[in-house]
Amino acid sequence: MSKGIFLVAALLAALTALTIVPVAFAKDGDVRVAGTCSGASSAKLKLSPEDGRIEVEFEVDQNRVGVRWNVVLRHGGRAFARRTAVTRAPSGSFEVRRLTGNRPGADVVTARATSPSGEVCRARATF
Repeated sequence: MSKGIFLVAALLAALTALTIVPVAFAKDGDVRVAGTCSGASSAKLKLSPEDGRIEVEFEVDQNRVGVRWNVVLRHGGRAFARRTAVTRAPSGSFEVRRLTGNRPGADVVTARATSPSGEVCRARATF
């Protein structure tokens, strides 16, 4: 009986640990977060150290090729990139990559993409 209680406690501890961590950390200090979209698309944001700066990678997957999205990347509330991105074959996704400064303390980076149909994808990460 005590083995069963131990296994249940270990399983609950493992599941709790998985739900507490909101951000996945990748190699060499990368920060990855899943974004949210108002429609069926998906989004993700990755921040990586790059020669004293932050490399920002924002990806939206719509599963439709040829759709133009308006994208804005912000660092600390200030826009540092505005561009139009087009979903490409084979996956119907786009990715925007830009560098921004790595300021002292926590750096908050947000990304927003808007499609012609009005769908909005957002992501936010702290580096």
